[in-house]
Order: sequence, then structure tokens, then C-alpha cells
Amino acid sequence: MSNLYDVAYDLEKALRASDEYQGLKEAYEAVMSDESSKRMFEDFRNTQMELQQKQMQGEDISDEEVEKARKTVELVQQDSKISSLMEKEQHLNNVINDISQIITKPLEELYGQNDQQ
Repeated sequence: MSNLYDVAYDLEKALRASDEYQGLKEAYEAVMSDESSKRMFEDFRNTQMELQQKQMQGEDISDEEVEKARKTVELVQQDSKISSLMEKEQHLNNVINDISQIITKPLEELYGQNDQQ
């Protein structure tokens, strides 16, 4: 049997070559090549990261921050390039989640057997 790391690197190559990844890459490049979309997307990502960081540190998120995030999301959703990027990102995330479930199936089965005994 192949080394598991070799299989993982093969999976990485397959992911990079997949239609899902290529579509995401094209959508990302379209956003980055449009100055308005790029600024809006970067603002969205910064807002998202700030809120996640606060949550991870156990800090409260103010109503103003929630409202700012909501408005940012609304703006971003109105930009067709960013909407396409987010849709393609979600699709690729679904594929990766499916792959993750396949990879972890032996562990789930192993531990599931112990739960049934």
C-alpha cells in the first residue's frame, strides 16, 4: 500500500486540478482584478476575521459590530463577482467536507463499534 502522505499529496493535486477549485480560482481572480469588488471583499474578510478573533478570545461583540457586519454582508451579496466567489467557495467546501467524511469513516466505524458493545 502507498504511503498515506503520498496519497494525501495526490489528493492535493487532484483538488487543484478539479473543476471546483479552478472555478473558485477564476472567481477569486475576477474579484481581485476589479478594484471596487476587491476593496469590498477585503473589508468583508477583515470584518469577519475581527469578529471571529473576538469570539475566540471570549469577548462580547457589540450591537454596532453586528450591525456593521450585517451591512457588509448585504453589500457583498449585491456584488455579482463576490457572490459568485462565495458560491464557488461553498461548493468546494462541500466537496472537502465530503472527502473528510470519507477519510474519517474508518475511525467512525471503529469507535462506533465500541459504542454498540
